[in-house]
Amino acid sequence: MNTEVTRMGSAGYGVPAQERHRVLRNTYWLLALSLIPTVLGAWTGLATGITMRGGMGLIVFLGGAFAFMYAIEKTKNSGKGVAVLLAFTFFMGLMLSGLIGMVLGMSNGASLIMTAFAGTAGVFFVMASLASVIQRDLSGLGKWLFVGAIVLVVGAAVNVFVGSTAGMMAISVAAIGIFSAFMLYDIKRVLDGGETNYITATLALYLDLFNVFQSLLALLGIFGGSND
Repeated sequence: MNTEVTRMGSAGYGVPAQERHRVLRNTYWLLALSLIPTVLGAWTGLATGITMRGGMGLIVFLGGAFAFMYAIEKTKNSGKGVAVLLAFTFFMGLMLSGLIGMVLGMSNGASLIMTAFAGTAGVFFVMASLASVIQRDLSGLGKWLFVGAIVLVVGAAVNVFVGSTAGMMAISVAAIGIFSAFMLYDIKRVLDGGETNYITATLALYLDLFNVFQSLLALLGIFGGSND
């Protein structure tokens, strides 16, 4: 999932460098803040057992996520947008609690979660570093990544009913690649001035991180999980 809408144009977009750096700084701060309600949401899901799986879980997840993203888009130019975004990240943490609970049921579950977190942080660091040194305009990459994300959503929906472990592995690997590239693309857009709203930028990067973390955790659970 990613809310990015491609806007064509040359790098720079006529936005002063000082403004671009301000947007990026605010984006990073809000992104860091968004991790708190995500953790609280995951903890709430684990503590209360409010987790949904299968077709109903997918419907609730997609319906809730798109409703929140619509609300964020409508409020992104006011302080309400920050509150709605943080509520969305709590919801995403709640939806993630099912996978986290499954992994924690393994004897090495806690270490797998920390490994997935460290791996996601590593991907973010690499993509942010690349975005700061790449001079080429990457705006044309957005439409291809968007198509890839749609294919992933369809594939994941089909696999919910098929229940194929191999299918889950393939989807997870593809998701890590696509959303890592999305991370590079979204950070580069802010640096180039293609995105000047830090709430929208935070939403895009949060979804990138969420999908990379979730996919890494699923893979680690499949390959590295231990029930000893």
